[in-house]
Amino acid sequence: MSPDLARPLIGLASASPRRRELLGLTGWAVSNLPAGVDEVPLAGETAEVLARRLALAKARAAAASPDGLAVTLGADTIVVDGGRMMGKPADAAEAAEMLERLRGGTHRVLTALALVDPRRGTELVELCETAVPMRDYTRDEVAGYVASGSPLDKAGAYGIQDGGFQPVALERLEGCFANVMGLPLCHLVRGMRRLGHVPPADVPTACQEHTAYACRVFDRILREEV
Repeated sequence: MSPDLARPLIGLASASPRRRELLGLTGWAVSNLPAGVDEVPLAGETAEVLARRLALAKARAAAASPDGLAVTLGADTIVVDGGRMMGKPADAAEAAEMLERLRGGTHRVLTALALVDPRRGTELVELCETAVPMRDYTRDEVAGYVASGSPLDKAGAYGIQDGGFQPVALERLEGCFANVMGLPLCHLVRGMRRLGHVPPADVPTACQEHTAYACRVFDRILREEV
């Protein structure tokens, strides 16, 4: 590995193991710089505006680190069902309620990515949206999943990658799988390209192999058509 690739390029303003896992597929060297920000929505704030604001706040907070990284990355994911924004459940009862609400329907998952280059004074934000169709799972399945504890650290109380209880009807999913995990990689790649950074890895191929999902939108995302 060259010295340039060994040196951290991106400071990830998140403690999420799933985001770090996905970011590792790019080949860029990463340093973790979790940034705590107040995530309470402002009055009248839409999910899109909230996600953008929080992602940028996280990236700016990480950019204040003395590490001198080239780019800091903030991300914020929001699950939206109808007009309701759903964050991480407070407890098992709320997790079960969220899953019951989402069952058999289609909701939206929004992830905003903010990239800050503190040396150039450059900031940019990407927003990815995926329509997520859910299975008509049973109450017993919900109870078992909630008892596992897995839903408690996930927006909307589920993980698309959770194979034991696969809540998403993957055969009907059209959009970005990685977005639902919390880090839309092709949006990240096109944002980083604007800052002059090309990933060492073939990111669309690596993502599809990692998720075992045949993505139908990566080429349009990279061409900036969506």
